[in-house]
Amino acid sequence: MESQVTIPALQQMKRDGKKIVGVVAWDYQIAQIVDRAGVEIISVGDTVGINLWGQGNPLEVTMEEMLVVLKAVRRGTKHALVSCDFPFGPLQEGVDSAVKAAIRLVKEGGADMIKLDGAADFPEAVRAVARAGIPVFAQFGITPQTALQYGVQYSAMAKAGAEVPAAMAAKLVEEAQTLEEAGALLLDFTNSGPIVGPQVVRAVSIPVIGGFGGGPWLDGRVRMAHTAIGYAERWIDSKADTYVNGAKATLAAFTALIEDARAGRQIKG
Repeated sequence: MESQVTIPALQQMKRDGKKIVGVVAWDYQIAQIVDRAGVEIISVGDTVGINLWGQGNPLEVTMEEMLVVLKAVRRGTKHALVSCDFPFGPLQEGVDSAVKAAIRLVKEGGADMIKLDGAADFPEAVRAVARAGIPVFAQFGITPQTALQYGVQYSAMAKAGAEVPAAMAAKLVEEAQTLEEAGALLLDFTNSGPIVGPQVVRAVSIPVIGGFGGGPWLDGRVRMAHTAIGYAERWIDSKADTYVNGAKATLAAFTALIEDARAGRQIKG
């Protein structure tokens, strides 16, 4: 295994044109596996509530819960940088609250950097967290509200040939530059699309990666682990293009275990 990834190493990857890879993970075992695979970033997302715990609202996740998940991922990670999302609240409550929350995630949870969602609306918090010596991974991008404001179709933004008003592109470039100036060391550009994405990448010196709506035009990609391996009940009957259908394989394994147990055969594992 290579030595631990550093933020300067990510910045060098951008300069060298090498793609950065991130995976969203929420537990020790998945963290160990993706770390062994060689990703640069493991991101502890606040989507854990919806995707792992069955919650109906992403705002339900608390700081205490994020710390539990972060600690598990931290224990499973030796190589990649570990990033952790704020739950809803600290960023919205003000700069002091954001700095205190960031310190907790680093000091108690072991995060290497802090991810701030909707960071373009809170540049003062980005600046304050960065001033506290904590690396900031700032998320921004095209939202349904942004698309409505500029009269474009949100669902089409990530598609080839999508039309992006010049004013909208200029605003997103300006937001990226503002976040870099505020001290962000990495950007997560949501729903970047092939038009604005390359413009933002060229406009800033820090790496720009993205998940939903991203593509090869960015400095790197991030994907939720459970999505990449098709690990959710809904994928059992799905034809979605995942790297493996983990849900279907898991269903088959437990079906076989039940059959062996009921037939009086020794079970595996």
